[in-house]
Amino acid sequence: MVVIRLARGGAKKRPFYNIVVADSRERRDGRFIERVGFYNPMAAGGEQPLRVAMDRITYWKGVGAKLSDTVERLVGQAKTAG
Repeated sequence: MVVIRLARGGAKKRPFYNIVVADSRERRDGRFIERVGFYNPMAAGGEQPLRVAMDRITYWKGVGAKLSDTVERLVGQAKTAG
């Protein structure tokens, strides 16, 4: 099954997450099919905390991909923000 989820990056105590489309059997930070955005919970100043390619999310949902709970919440935030 294909799932849209977060893959963690960044340094210790400074998380940065990529929103990726991946096979559900792959590791959290392992191989993925496509990167469709990012989430930076530590964004400060003029940095952008969240970017989501809504057209790609819509495409992947259309072909049967499931969103993780956290990604579903972030996509909802992105829809209301812009």
